[in-house]
Amino acid sequence: MQNDSDFGATSAAAPNDGTRRTFIKQASGILGLVLAPPGLAEVERLAAADSKEVKGVSEMSLKVNGATHTFRAEPRVTLLDALRENLGLTGSKKGCDHGQCGACTVLVNGRRINSCLTLAVMNQGKEITTIEGLADGDKLHPVQAAFIEHDGFQCGYCTPGQIMSGVACIKEGHTKSDDEIREWMSGNLCRCGAYPNIVAAIRDAQQKGGKS
Repeated sequence: MQNDSDFGATSAAAPNDGTRRTFIKQASGILGLVLAPPGLAEVERLAAADSKEVKGVSEMSLKVNGATHTFRAEPRVTLLDALRENLGLTGSKKGCDHGQCGACTVLVNGRRINSCLTLAVMNQGKEITTIEGLADGDKLHPVQAAFIEHDGFQCGYCTPGQIMSGVACIKEGHTKSDDEIREWMSGNLCRCGAYPNIVAAIRDAQQKGGKS
């Protein structure tokens, strides 16, 4: 049978005062490193990172549908993304994003362009018109009304770009025949195949004086 002295002999000896002081110093040092605020070098690094983020953003001003909008965005933002993401004008659609489908067509200084292929910063100071700016209050633009009358759309995704190109097509005088309309509207694709009705709508709007 083992006595208390046997257990005392086999158990780990308690640390002496010197060992205890060393342990406390080491623990305090580690705790200090964990709780210490970032040093000056770290503060400067974080400030530089914030400054870099600010430098990557520019203030821009676009005049859209008669109103001037000021916002902050990266210089590389396209006009399409600025309209949709920064100004909330989602009528212009992002289709192919390569300038091949025409869904993003808007008017800039009266000329139709693919807004996915131009930078927003390059269009400052210009008159930009989107599908939201065609109607006069509750009165639809003649081309909009003609698209409804002739059922010039099915799914409707390409329709804003089709209408904007139709407005430009009429203003440009490219509506002398159905073949001419088809040629000058060829940059706008309709996956639903509503082309005959689109041509009819543009022809009808032109005949009714749809230049407004």
